[in-house]
Amino acid sequence: MFKSPSSPSEPTRATICQALSDALADGLDLHSHVKVAHWNIKGPHFAALHALFDSFADSLSGQNDELAERIVTLGGRALGTTRHVAKTSRLAEYPSDVTRDLDHVRLLAERFGSYLAGLRAARSVAKEGEDSDSEDLLTGILRQTEKHTWFLISTLE
Repeated sequence: MFKSPSSPSEPTRATICQALSDALADGLDLHSHVKVAHWNIKGPHFAALHALFDSFADSLSGQNDELAERIVTLGGRALGTTRHVAKTSRLAEYPSDVTRDLDHVRLLAERFGSYLAGLRAARSVAKEGEDSDSEDLLTGILRQTEKHTWFLISTLE
């Protein structure tokens, strides 16, 4: 661990960094899933979903950057290469043969749900470590991700 301006002890910061790193790997993986859906979508809902998926990708990109910067602020290292993410992401692999619009929505809703679970777990670690700044960051990401998930679920209803 590197020096940090944050108040938790080094062992606590290391634990929080690991939880944030897990969330970052999932977020980077989810970003790639969203882009695959964005690129390959076909069907009557193409125009609306193509734009919606792109907005999700933009949001995830910013969130991933915030997670990575928080890891580094806490004294850790932000890892995010494709190979690292492939080894550490907790999301199910995205099928390469999907094209239909609502099939993409269903698959993304499942993966957003998995991402939410990982974010909630990371927030619990931050709360337990009395790191209100990481907890606050994760709460904001959760709020936005829940909204995106709601859009997907509502599309399927």
